[in-house]
Amino acid sequence: MPSTPTALDRLVNPDGRLTLGLELPLDNDWGATRLRADRAAGRPFGVPDLTEHARLARLADALGFAALWVRDVPLYDPQQFGDAGSVFETFTHLGHLAALTERAVLGTAAVVLPLRRPLLVAKAAATVDVLSGGRFILGLASGDRPVEYPLFGEDFASRGATFRQNVDILRAAWATHLPEQGMNLPHVGLPSDRGLDVLPKPTGATIPLAVAGHAQQSAEWITQNVDASLNYPRPLGALHLKTREWQKLAKGKPYLTPMQLDLTTDPDTPATAIRLGLRTGRHALREHLKAMSDLGVAHVSFNLRPGDRPVEEVLQELAEELLPCFPSATPMPSTATT
Repeated sequence: MPSTPTALDRLVNPDGRLTLGLELPLDNDWGATRLRADRAAGRPFGVPDLTEHARLARLADALGFAALWVRDVPLYDPQQFGDAGSVFETFTHLGHLAALTERAVLGTAAVVLPLRRPLLVAKAAATVDVLSGGRFILGLASGDRPVEYPLFGEDFASRGATFRQNVDILRAAWATHLPEQGMNLPHVGLPSDRGLDVLPKPTGATIPLAVAGHAQQSAEWITQNVDASLNYPRPLGALHLKTREWQKLAKGKPYLTPMQLDLTTDPDTPATAIRLGLRTGRHALREHLKAMSDLGVAHVSFNLRPGDRPVEEVLQELAEELLPCFPSATPMPSTATT
């Protein structure tokens, strides 16, 4: 029998063109106008306005964006990082998005796996996968904020080993077993004859895993153990080297890139680099995305926070002018739980 299509099958366009998604929150709180207003009102930097988050998520789904991604920022650190990410607890937020949306893939970019109990991550992720009808990709990271680790009772220096062990636990928890067998997790001392299991099971054989950066792992381990790379943007020359390396090792697994975007009102504004992205008009953005697609990037997710324009206006322009050039893959039939 043919295997059940995964969320990656929905995300990646079979004709080779990259697809476009969005990183939440859908806000422009890093834009110059908002920064001035927030400073004047005494509002903290890095905490987005979530008033319109549900409406904008529905709009993005209706407009045809291929994916919506949420970030996992366990603790807001205003002194060193100043970014609260998507604010909401990751899996609770995803469950809400599963009910709000119909077509867009839902992803994490990325869950800090060493800080979480892996069996609970397995259960939460499978729940989102089932509730969304198989639209979920679990992006994972090892974490880059040392201050968080002692507060969760974990060791920052050994997070790479913890990450590998937790990935093994996720895969074992999602596997289908007969009730008398239970999960096979000998390295955590779980008796295999007890019949213990994690429910629900994913809609497919497993949940696609994407790793953010290197997560303290070798390139060989990553390509052998996860399903996609989730990597920050690079200048096109450096991107060429990175995607060529990935394609050589990963044998067809997709390369995904989040990118900060300040889309200007003037469509002819040339592209200039900003931190982890571009300030550009739509014409130069289209050419840049075509170049990224030609280099093997399968999906780009836009973070709109650096922009100064209303988010809804930017979504409409991207949908009208760019989505026709980078259409979403053919949607899978929905099997979402109602």
